[in-house]
Amino acid sequence: MRRLQIKCLPVNILLSLTAVLLTLTGLMWSYIPPDGIQALLIVTGIGIFLFVSLWNWQQKCQQRDFANEICETVDALMDGREPENYRIYEDSQASKVQGKLLRYYDCMQEDRRQSEQDKQVIQELVSDISHQVKMPIANIQMFTNILQQHSLPDEKRGEFLDTMAAQISKLDFLMQSLIKMSRLETGTFVLHMEEKSLYDTIAQAVNGIWAKADRKNISITVDCDSRTVVKHDGKWTAEALGNILDNAVKYTPEGGAVSVRVRPWQFYTRIDISDTGPGIEAERYNDVFQRFYRGQEAASMEGVGLGLYLARSIITLQRGYISVKSEIGKGTTFSVFLLS
Repeated sequence: MRRLQIKCLPVNILLSLTAVLLTLTGLMWSYIPPDGIQALLIVTGIGIFLFVSLWNWQQKCQQRDFANEICETVDALMDGREPENYRIYEDSQASKVQGKLLRYYDCMQEDRRQSEQDKQVIQELVSDISHQVKMPIANIQMFTNILQQHSLPDEKRGEFLDTMAAQISKLDFLMQSLIKMSRLETGTFVLHMEEKSLYDTIAQAVNGIWAKADRKNISITVDCDSRTVVKHDGKWTAEALGNILDNAVKYTPEGGAVSVRVRPWQFYTRIDISDTGPGIEAERYNDVFQRFYRGQEAASMEGVGLGLYLARSIITLQRGYISVKSEIGKGTTFSVFLLS
């Protein structure tokens, strides 16, 4: 709705009128006979009265203009458009208040965008979790119905029970991974950064995947000086390195090799974890760190696609980073950089 605006007289005009009035009064005072002084005083009083009235009207007019400008600004912001009456370089009360309103509006818009983004992330996360959980639950339900409704030989029954146990383990692994992911993203865990042996941390990570590598006859070698000390969180860093090693063992064929090499690198300590797997295309380097990402070749393998995502998050929180270099058919190297 368009408001009626009454333009106020500038203050300098009012001051000029006042000066003229007083000047004329002073000039006339010398030429007016004594019997006319009373009339002059009356005229002067009337002039002063008119000036005060005009001044009051001026103040009310300015207040009305100020209110109109602010209301127009609020209306424009409520309609989602730029205020037409905002003069950014004008030094006035109205422009100052308008500037504050625009800043508040920008903050509200940013909060709204962030809220929409968070909502989208939650929807994607729920969709991803639903997709990951659907298959194991369906398998468990199917085998449960078969076992309940049919009389099976002990050997077959044992196979079905083993399959169900594997699906339950997958669900448990997924839940544990989601809990870790939630703690990392919400910052509800505390990093215990301290100067400690990197060799011990790597040994802890290797111990977690040694049995899996042994079943595939994959050799694991570690080249790390036992005296190497780096400021890091031992538990979470071992978790990150263990996830990378698990990924290497998973994609390395039987009889292959996985190596860990540590060396100083400018302001960082570099940890190279290399495998002899099939390799990764260059355009997929960033994809492998995405949450729940799994390549086509991983469809038949265990896992939920959270290992590398968690690894990068853990290292990033310690002010480090991870890079990838791969060659198709020859293997992949994940390089972890920790601040020295």
